[in-house]
Amino acid sequence: MGKKSNSNGDVVQSKNSTCFIGSSVVPLINKLQDIFAPLGDIDDRLTGLRLPQVAVIGSQSSGKSSVLEALVGRDFLPRGTDICTRRPLLLQLEKRTIGVGDNDSREYGEFGHLPDKRFYDFSAIRCEILGETAKEVGVNKGVSDKQIRLKICSPNVLNITLVDLPGITKVPVGDQPSDIEARIRNMIMSYIKQETSIILAVSPANADLANSDALQMAKEVDPTGTRTIGVITKLDIMDKGTDARNFLLGKVIPLRLGYVGVVNRSQQDINNKRSIEEALAYEEQFFRDYHVYHGLSDRCGIPQLAKKLNQILEQHIRNVLPTLKTDLNSHLVAVEKELRTYGEALESNAERGVMLLNVLTKYSEAFSAVVDGKSEAMTTKELSGGARIHHIFQSIFVKSLEEVDPCEDLSNEDIRIAIHNATGPRNALFVPEVPFEVLVRRQIARLLDPSLQCLRFVYDELIKISRACETFEMRRFLELRRRLEDVTARFLRDGVKPAERMITNLIEMEKDYINSSHPNFIGGTKAVDMAQMELRAMQEGDDADKDPAVNKGHKLATVAKFLNGALPSQVGRTQSDNDRVASVGTSTTRTWGVSSLFGSRGSSVGNSSKRHAAEVVHDIDQAPPVIQLKNPPSMLRPGESETEYQVEIVVTKILITSYYDIVRRNIQDLVPKAIMHYLVNHAKRHLLGTFIEKLYRENLFEDLLQEQDEVVTKRRRTLEMCHALQQAVETLDEFVADISTQRSSDSMDASPKSSYLSSDFYSNSRS
Repeated sequence: MGKKSNSNGDVVQSKNSTCFIGSSVVPLINKLQDIFAPLGDIDDRLTGLRLPQVAVIGSQSSGKSSVLEALVGRDFLPRGTDICTRRPLLLQLEKRTIGVGDNDSREYGEFGHLPDKRFYDFSAIRCEILGETAKEVGVNKGVSDKQIRLKICSPNVLNITLVDLPGITKVPVGDQPSDIEARIRNMIMSYIKQETSIILAVSPANADLANSDALQMAKEVDPTGTRTIGVITKLDIMDKGTDARNFLLGKVIPLRLGYVGVVNRSQQDINNKRSIEEALAYEEQFFRDYHVYHGLSDRCGIPQLAKKLNQILEQHIRNVLPTLKTDLNSHLVAVEKELRTYGEALESNAERGVMLLNVLTKYSEAFSAVVDGKSEAMTTKELSGGARIHHIFQSIFVKSLEEVDPCEDLSNEDIRIAIHNATGPRNALFVPEVPFEVLVRRQIARLLDPSLQCLRFVYDELIKISRACETFEMRRFLELRRRLEDVTARFLRDGVKPAERMITNLIEMEKDYINSSHPNFIGGTKAVDMAQMELRAMQEGDDADKDPAVNKGHKLATVAKFLNGALPSQVGRTQSDNDRVASVGTSTTRTWGVSSLFGSRGSSVGNSSKRHAAEVVHDIDQAPPVIQLKNPPSMLRPGESETEYQVEIVVTKILITSYYDIVRRNIQDLVPKAIMHYLVNHAKRHLLGTFIEKLYRENLFEDLLQEQDEVVTKRRRTLEMCHALQQAVETLDEFVADISTQRSSDSMDASPKSSYLSSDFYSNSRS
């Protein structure tokens, strides 16, 4: 190819006129591929970044390898009856002129995995492809998506970048995996679905082209056919009477980029070592002699395919260059940002000390900023940091105490028993002070638990804040992160202790001295008045006939007077002497007056004068039976009564409620202050000092700043990617600058100058 002059002068002329087509942009893409080659598959590491290239697809034995070898003009690809291409082969064709006496300018191949070795023997290139394939997938017929990169430099090629993909197969043969077809199709799809890829769909002419696997797959990802070139091979072995003219003209399956028909070397030609130059001469003669293809010279032959590929690839590269430059810059920004998260490698102890102090300071400042609501990472979706602490104080602690009824767990019976207990062996004459103090202390003691719960809630929030203050550097140094969390938790626990003591002391202070002289305390006199008014209101609202308990004492008094024989005129005096309290209830201290009405002493007042002396003597001689008392129960409660101590009970409740409200307000104010002083503000003031005291020691630098192997690996790979992207962006910028300078020097008129990166240039170059 290129060495032999054809008898058709215009073909030679067309080849010569295309020697430098794409001589600028295609090598640019090759250079970018060389930059990214050491990074492996850039699609895995730079999502969406694909460089422009031609993906060659076709079914097994469709003639793909023959087409590629004809484009190169050399035999260098593996051959055989089974699947030959088992790994994608990235083939970069680069046109270079031979310099006088320069042996390195000879035709040669260079593999990406052997960058310092040039292969001048193309049969050795075939052996290296087979050997590298076997390293990855073994000697069986399996496939792999790991590329083999091969650059061929020659004066007889045009600048083209192609990817030879494994042939589409239907049925596994030998020891091929059962899903070989799905694997190959997925691999092909990963290349041709990219908008930056030109699809070279190879189909044999001796098969039904309407059912071509290559064209069907190309249509799935390129339904409009704007980036698909059809290649019809083996035109010389079609059935007699048939031809591919309509296919080449795009009348059967239209493609905007059109079709090119070629004649391949047969397996017999390869076995007979027929050279590619002879095959190209035969192809040229075939199209000249076959009258069906007259008038289709621009669509027939390997030279026309090379020219078409070169032109289309160049135009395609120009079209994608603006987007490519934008993608490279955006990826560079993202990679540089990621690289900053890993930080720089620390070499000396001094660097480690500076880094450690920086981390401790940033962590402490972030902690204070979150508590004070000044964090840059403040969320707008929920309360966080100090706002949550304020919510705990006001909406949980204060509100919960306000909703508590101090007498809800004190029944009237409890208060009545407390009054009995406070009077000892005596009866209560006035409103007792001791029951009030005993009961109010018990209610004050109830404030301790919610106060300590509030402290625990704030402590938990500070732990959450400390974990939310993780800096980028802490992701690198897991040991430092662990020690920071440990020191912070211990420091906060130590701050809880004085706050807990202070809260306990506050409750004990309130219990220890009941200040009945407090200006807001209601006092006993006013409480009695309020109690009497309350009871009076209750009595006025009750129907005496429907509530026998109200008149129970009155009825008992009336019955007692009647049984004693009291006259109606004596009722007032008898009631005042004997049954003064019976009208209030049936207390055990008064029941003896009622029960005695049924004894002998109860009737002796009216009948003593009628008894004879002999009967009295007889009674004395006859000893009365011994009176046995019941043992008191283990749990002794006063006799049941609904009205006893009613006034005292209501007064006690009023006094408890009044004084409890005073204490509650004090606790609502002082407990948050104690928590803020001893825990929250203490942490803000002294956290950094604690870190320096516990962690900033030279003998701990290396252990605390020990990085994970994974972090080291990620930093190295990200740094490599960053350097590659920087080099790619610089290369692209230099190319744009060179093109602009060249066009400025070549264009002396005043017409607007177009750039390779402008849309105007595409239309101009197309026309």
